[in-house]
Amino acid sequence: MGEDVERRIIKGLFTVPLKNIILVIVGLKGEAHGYEILKELEKFAIGLWKPSHSNLYTLLNKMVEDGLLEPREEYRGRVRRVKYSLTEKGWDYLKTSNDLALRVLYTSVNYHEALKKKLEEMELKMPMDRETVKTYLELLKRIRDILDEEIRTIESKLG
Repeated sequence: MGEDVERRIIKGLFTVPLKNIILVIVGLKGEAHGYEILKELEKFAIGLWKPSHSNLYTLLNKMVEDGLLEPREEYRGRVRRVKYSLTEKGWDYLKTSNDLALRVLYTSVNYHEALKKKLEEMELKMPMDRETVKTYLELLKRIRDILDEEIRTIESKLG
């Protein structure tokens, strides 16, 4: 598969949940300006895609209007920067979104496994390179750890 196809796929994966990813970035950093967010998005999309500056700032402004982010202006000499932090509404949205994302991730892994089996049955299995397999293995281990921790937490609450 060519890099252009991969770039389009990655862009499609990130354009829908972009608001959630921005909230995660700002939430984890505590406060971030647009350029920081843009660089983190690029890392998150493994360097294959990032939104344009205008799209990012349009989305940030909409998130401010929606009460999810709070802007704070700071000046370095004549240079004006706007740093964003999550509002209480933003934290509530992010918590709900994170809970849903974990459920979706679990479902996605199940679909991935089913698709992998289907492709094998159809003899369309394409071998993954070693680094991709290692990354996938680490992802599965991390998901397992997260789910194990969540199970322990829920079980302890249930008594």
